[in-house]
Parts: sequence; structure tokens; C-alpha cells
Amino acid sequence: MSEICLSSAYLAPVEYYSAIANAKTVFVEQFDFYQKQTYRNRCHIAAANGVMALSIPVEKSSGEKILMRDVRISEHNDWQINHWRSIESAYNSTPFFEYYKDDLLPFFTRNWTFLWDFNQEIQTKILELLDLQPVICFTEVYKNKLDDAFLDLRETIHPKKESQLSSLKPYYQVFEQRYGFQPNLSIIDLLFNMGNESQLIIHN
Repeated sequence: MSEICLSSAYLAPVEYYSAIANAKTVFVEQFDFYQKQTYRNRCHIAAANGVMALSIPVEKSSGEKILMRDVRISEHNDWQINHWRSIESAYNSTPFFEYYKDDLLPFFTRNWTFLWDFNQEIQTKILELLDLQPVICFTEVYKNKLDDAFLDLRETIHPKKESQLSSLKPYYQVFEQRYGFQPNLSIIDLLFNMGNESQLIIHN
């Protein structure tokens, strides 16, 4: 695939970054409407009690649809503290948690206003850690149907949908003996467990 279009995502799943790794140009949609229960504000990690969803709380609108670009993060709870505690508890025994934690911790201590900004900043850091250097662009207007040159993955990569991409190679997970391999978790699951071998997995 040469050109793809993705929705904004919070610590997106492995298939999201596999799509990026195998594309020349990546467009991130910024003019779609925010949707609940999507990767726009949630990710899944492998915790001691099984797969855990982490969701960023957002300010509720007055019943009107709101552009993803304009969604504000709610300030009414300690989501950053709680998310980092969950991540640390889930991954502090993985081979590479100590190696990467200082790169990610600042995202859970600094205040953020817009979900879009937070997602893009943390995505930039993840791409750096994966040593991926795609051409990242942003949509200028929303189109229901993209040109044929694009692979449209905006709604394909979704928590309630099976991956439409090729099966990704299983990799070592700390809790695999307890629960079996858990596919397509957040990219941090791959990074903390596999370190610099993560590139091989997502390029496969």
C-alpha cells in the first residue's frame, strides 16, 4: 500500500502501526466527527487480569456532533495518573518497560486541552521509538469516499471490528501463559515486550 488514511488514535493498536510501516504516505483524518468507543480515545493493554481498556474522558457536547479536531479532554478526573498506574502495573515486568518508560511518562504528567493534539504528539513519539519515518499529512476537508489511490482505514481499524489487514505475527507477551496470545493490543504492548524487534513484527 502506498497511501493510506487513518483516524486519530490514542496509543493505537499494532495493526494501525503496521499499516503505517507499510505505507509511503499517511494521511490522518482531522475533520471527521468524534465517535465514542473507538480508538480515538481508547486503547487496550494486557493487564494481570486480562485485556484492559483505557479511555480518555472527553467533555460532552450539547448533543451536537463535534469534529475530532475540536474534542476537549475532560479535566474532571485523574485519568492520566490512573492510566499510567495501569500501564506501569501491566508492564513493569516486561523486558523493555524500563527502557521506554521515560519516553512515555511525560505524556501522562503534562496537561492537554485537545484530544487531537495529545494523540498526534504521542503518535510522533511512538513513531520515533519504532524508528519509522513515514510522510505524515493531514486531511484538509472530510470526504466520505476517498480517491482510489488511497487505502481508507479510517473506520476499518476499530475495537469492535476484526482486523481487515493481514494477520500479524504473534510475539512474546508477559501474560501469555495465563491468557494465551492477545492480538492487536496497543502498540505499547509490543514495544514493552519486544523492544527494537517491534519493527520486524509490524513490517511482517
